[in-house]
Parts: sequence; structure tokens; C-alpha cells
Amino acid sequence: MGPVTGDDGLARCPWAGGPGVMRDYHDTEWGNRVHGESAYLERLTLEAFQSGLSWSTILNKRESFRAAFAGFDADVVAAYDDADRARLMADAGIVRNRLKVDAAITNAAATVALREREGLEAFVLSFAPDDPPAWGDTDEMTTTSPESTALSKGLKKVGFAFVGPTTMFALMEAIGVFDPHLVGCHRRGASA
Repeated sequence: MGPVTGDDGLARCPWAGGPGVMRDYHDTEWGNRVHGESAYLERLTLEAFQSGLSWSTILNKRESFRAAFAGFDADVVAAYDDADRARLMADAGIVRNRLKVDAAITNAAATVALREREGLEAFVLSFAPDDPPAWGDTDEMTTTSPESTALSKGLKKVGFAFVGPTTMFALMEAIGVFDPHLVGCHRRGASA
């Protein structure tokens, strides 16, 4: 399926065709480059929590995630202890999954450690594809790439968890490592 035209007359990727949180996310954020450690840690964390769930579930809980994880301040989250884990597991505002909560804390600590090298942002960007995709139809799209597989392996090697190739591909799309919009979508080529 190619881009669909919404009630506002704009062509979009099919998953964002109707009004609501998904279309807003598509039009204002998805595929736009983000900057800074906390922005990268937030997206990485949210993508991990999304695994097995709908993205709209995560978007609707995003402000609660930001509050629960101290605005994704890596130093604060890396210091979370068992009391914090219990608090997070009791927080109905987020997805309460022990493995994902533990991964978020592990990943914050790995983010802090990665500062001694190039930092999380530079590390992720170093896996950008030399030849980014330009899909015209959803049938052409993939859910992994050689670059997302390499990013997954690279992050695991430096201590990250819950960063499989599919999750890292979704991260790369979300943060604009490449333009993920279909050819014909009004956002294609417009990402900042």
C-alpha cells in the first residue's frame, strides 16, 4: 500500500492516515533527527517498551514514562534501586514489565559508560546506512537492515539490553537516522 490521503488532503504513510495521536506523531516527530543523550535514551527506552505492543499505547503513556524515568536523565535512572523498580512496577501510567523496566535501568547505566567513548548519539549515528531506503509502498518495507543488526550487536557489546535488530530499526526510523517516509508522503524529504 502506498501513501493514503487524509481528510485534510495530505498524503501520508498508511499507518498515520486518520486523525489522532499516530498522525500527530507522524507529522511532527517520526523521522525527524533528535539531538542529545536524553532524547536518544528516551527513544531507545520507548522502542524497547513498545516491543509486542502498539505504538499508540506507548505514545498515550509517554508523559508518564517521562515522569517515571526522570526525563530520561541517564545518571538518575542508572542509580535506580530496588525501591525504584518496585515503584515502576506499581505505576499504571507506564507499561509494567519487569524485563523492560530492568532493561531501561541497564541501558541508562550503559549510556553513562558510553560517554567515555563517543556517547550514545554519536554511537547510534555511526550506523547510519550509506544508501538509505526510499520505499514507495509498504510491501517494499523491511523491519530490519544490516545497519540495525550491526547497531543491535554493537549496543549489546557495550552493555545494552532489549535492543534487538527490529527494535533498533524502529529506533533508526523514529529518530531520523534515515528518512523512513514513503515516497509520496508529504513528510518525505521534509524531516529536520
